[in-house]
Amino acid sequence: MPKGKKKSRSDRSRVDGSLQTSDDDSYLNDNMSVASNYSENCSVEEGNDAEDFAQDQLEDKLTEIIDGLSQKSSQGRTNCLNMFTKALVKKYMPGFIKERIFTLGDTIERSLKKGGPEEKCAAAELATVLCVQLGSDPSGEEICRTLKPILLTTALDNSASAKVRAHCCLAVSHMAFLSEADMGENLALMYQFVSIFSGSYLKGDGSVPNITPETAGLHAAALNAWTLLFTLLVPGNIGTMMNNSKTLPKLEQLSELLESAHLEVRMATGEALALVYEIGRLETEDFEDDFAIDLIESLKQLATDSQKFRAKKDRKQQRATFRDILQFIEEDTTSEIQVKFGKDVLTLDTWVKRKQYETLCNILGPSINHHLVENDLIKDIFQIETSSVESRIPAYAQHQMERNRKKILNAANDKARTLSRAKNRDKRSDF
Repeated sequence: MPKGKKKSRSDRSRVDGSLQTSDDDSYLNDNMSVASNYSENCSVEEGNDAEDFAQDQLEDKLTEIIDGLSQKSSQGRTNCLNMFTKALVKKYMPGFIKERIFTLGDTIERSLKKGGPEEKCAAAELATVLCVQLGSDPSGEEICRTLKPILLTTALDNSASAKVRAHCCLAVSHMAFLSEADMGENLALMYQFVSIFSGSYLKGDGSVPNITPETAGLHAAALNAWTLLFTLLVPGNIGTMMNNSKTLPKLEQLSELLESAHLEVRMATGEALALVYEIGRLETEDFEDDFAIDLIESLKQLATDSQKFRAKKDRKQQRATFRDILQFIEEDTTSEIQVKFGKDVLTLDTWVKRKQYETLCNILGPSINHHLVENDLIKDIFQIETSSVESRIPAYAQHQMERNRKKILNAANDKARTLSRAKNRDKRSDF
């Protein structure tokens, strides 16, 4: 056909029709049937394959982030620490972490010692999340033993910024709580926390100390850290320790913090007092009843506070919290909170459970429900039982077994597909 001349209708019919012989129909139909059969065999696994592909992509991305933790830029390292923390909050993957625990431990230690303020805060948060992921695994216990002294030293360092010290206080208490540390070690930590938040006690003349919001944040963090470890104490001699020990401050000293000018300090104090009375009343029903009379008056004022110089949001939050605390101290009743996750419900009917759940929420955020289902450490803390036989195997181990099973199945499917294609190529060459 001359160049540039359009094809006639009959020419186009012959060109298009050349692929439409009866033999070619047979080949296409045969090929389509093979593809259809393969699709039927794999349709069940398509969703799982996509999940595995996403998991592999996530692990590749996290590996890149780990490589970025050694860069020269402090801001770059901080960004990588934050990204890695966010990923581990959303996804339970202890197996991946265990393979890289030494690298991560060295990176966090270096950031805590030599990094800037923001980098130190990010490193402290990542240390906590690693403990959530690893639980009671030996690698988790080892990283706790390595990092806790460094975190505590930073928390007690007066030359460090209040924000960094607050993050380190919380990280130390979280790691001690999650790693089931020795009670003697916990009491020593509690003593150190008291030395920090005692800066908000009333002065000798009874006046409220004038502290900055940053310092108030540090005191509130230290008090929250002390309260979390207090939930681990076993009833026995709480009353004696409160009156004759430097580890546990006197109730009179704790109640002084209710007069703080800062909401976060007052809120942390209210929770601490509720926990002290809850555990103390397990020892004796009339635990510190005489002091409770004066305490109730202070709680009533906070539960009905309407002073205009406080922010409206702060007043609302304070009243709601202290109404619950007042109800417990006065009537010994606690309102139940139910948390739904999966097909189960977690009931928070004590201040101990509420404090521990609140702490984990602060660490994991909205992903707490995901961890309640999969994370064996979190399930153990709240004594969540699963009826399935597979519950005897850790969740991450079950997941790894399932991934290996899928890989074997996919390899078999790939082999079958390769053989099928080779067979069809032979048919086509014969034709």
